[in-house]
Amino acid sequence: MKTSILVAALCLLFSCETAMGIDHSLFTQVLEAHVKNGLVDYVGLKTDTRLPRYLEQLAATDPSLLANDKERLALWLNAYNAYTLELIVKRQPKRSITQIGTGGLVLGSVLKTTAWDIPLAVVGGKKYTLNQIEHEVIRAKFKDARTHFALNCASGSCPVLRTEAYDAKHLDEQLDDQGRQFLADSTKNSFDLATRTARLSSIFKWYRGDFGASDTQALLTAAKYAPPEVRSAIEADPAAWKVKFLAYDWSLNDQKK
Repeated sequence: MKTSILVAALCLLFSCETAMGIDHSLFTQVLEAHVKNGLVDYVGLKTDTRLPRYLEQLAATDPSLLANDKERLALWLNAYNAYTLELIVKRQPKRSITQIGTGGLVLGSVLKTTAWDIPLAVVGGKKYTLNQIEHEVIRAKFKDARTHFALNCASGSCPVLRTEAYDAKHLDEQLDDQGRQFLADSTKNSFDLATRTARLSSIFKWYRGDFGASDTQALLTAAKYAPPEVRSAIEADPAAWKVKFLAYDWSLNDQKK
């Protein structure tokens, strides 16, 4: 009851949109202004009032009242990416998002004290951590492996940020495009046709259950978004391919690099 009252109050303050959908154009403006070739101008973003205004929209929008699952998924994907940007702007790590929180990446993951465990995101009047948005909402409720191509963790090996927000009308097209971009980027995934060796992003290993129960199944999922010649070679004889996983680059996706 308290949550619903809070959402109603936020709606009055910020004119939230529910069953008619939410307008993500403000976030598109932020991305267009500060993202170039997948890198972010965090210095410029720090003084851009459009990001906090968009976060106010998210805080005031109850996802359960949106018209359909595409509306809801688009909202959650944008929320994850927008609050990640906000986190970097607020905490200003010099080298990596892994500097935020305590214990570093490995120990912090065990203790749940990483950047992804901070309850910083407000959606529909309720606070979430980035981990909760990704695992308890996006992965658990929507079960679409393509969402891994859409979430950006402010790091070099992450799928890149688009210069447009996700929206329900174009969501399938956007997710497929993200997959193609991710698999075409040889710094994130590479394929040697001569030796039949696939060097996949660690994302395919960490979330193996989402992409397939085995390395071969994960490879076949990846192949759907790989360049045509790579896809054909893999699908012709997937068992002949060796699968390796690339080390993850956690360096900040900052334009100053």
